[in-house]
Amino acid sequence: MPSAGTTRRALPAGIWALGLVSLFMDLSSEMIHALLPAFLVGTLGVSAFALGWIEGVAEATASISKIFSGAWSDRIGQRKPLVLLGYGLAALTKPLFPLAQHATTAIAARWIDRIGKGIRGAPRDALVADITSPEQRGAAYGLRQSMDTAGAFLGPLLATGLMLLAAFDIRAIFWVAVIPAFVALLVLTIFVREPEHSRPVATPRAPLFAGWREFPASFWRLFALAMLFTLMRFSEAFLVLRAQQAGLAIAWLPMTLVIMSLTYMLTAYPAGWLSDRLPRHRMLALGCAVMVVADLLLAFGRTETIVLVGIAIWGVHMGLTEGLLAALTADASPAHMRGTAFGLINLARGLMLLVASALAGALWSGIGSYATFIAGAIAAALTAVAALTIPAAPPPR
Repeated sequence: MPSAGTTRRALPAGIWALGLVSLFMDLSSEMIHALLPAFLVGTLGVSAFALGWIEGVAEATASISKIFSGAWSDRIGQRKPLVLLGYGLAALTKPLFPLAQHATTAIAARWIDRIGKGIRGAPRDALVADITSPEQRGAAYGLRQSMDTAGAFLGPLLATGLMLLAAFDIRAIFWVAVIPAFVALLVLTIFVREPEHSRPVATPRAPLFAGWREFPASFWRLFALAMLFTLMRFSEAFLVLRAQQAGLAIAWLPMTLVIMSLTYMLTAYPAGWLSDRLPRHRMLALGCAVMVVADLLLAFGRTETIVLVGIAIWGVHMGLTEGLLAALTADASPAHMRGTAFGLINLARGLMLLVASALAGALWSGIGSYATFIAGAIAAALTAVAALTIPAAPPPR
């Protein structure tokens, strides 16, 4: 980590532009996602069982896409073309939702949208490291994450307000959601630039993942830590279920994720800024300790208020850790392999999320909701200990 006396510069304009891209695209996606289950089931006749499979396959596709796009961005030595492709696919799918007359169209749009998310994820995260100095990485990832979460926070709220104004016309809301998606694409095209300095490029004729042996031991330790970390982070759907169990009215259930997104948004940038001044592994351990508190409140809280406080603290944990993991990944990977590094970490976390959610559901059904959150607290405590005991990566390049 840089010393306290290191001169701090303003974050590059490209980071702010990427933040705006994330904000507008997430605003668009969350406006649609907030209403999509009701649209698929209530309007297009999809069963709840099929809906679960649709969402599961879509998210798994996004996770798998990330590793290939990240590795390819290392191969060609450019990030922006793949970032543009990913955001472009997402933008182009948005008009398909209001136009859909059959479930097949909406399902295909959802699937292509997630492919776009997977394609852009790892190259975009690598691009953040490419255009910032090492001592600014935490702040850069924190800012992008905060602005991304602002879109996730505003999307459901805007969708709810527009539903009232549009007399519950879901298709009309979907058309409005098209606008911020194309604004995001415009900002990306005009204001985000690749760095002018040269970046090493993987050997063109080498197999796509041939360079994995170049990752230092510190990267593989982080890889294992990220898997353990994700084991405590089961699906946020369980937060909604817990709020309902505590007595929150169904009409107010969407507010659980709004509360979580708000604390996440407010925490992410300050946490990233602080991680440029303190050891990142200690910051990660702090974030895991915060998760222990959230899980215990959710496990033993008997009132709506206590459960909602637990959900808010869960969001603080996310703000403390999500951008931090991205900065740690950039620190632990060679510059010419960052795309592959982010792809590997994201793929591992996507798979572990499926495992964590399955275990959480089994504990909830077999023992009770408190068992799910106690198990999460135990996993969070183990992750905090692991974060404090493994050696930190060498100074970032």
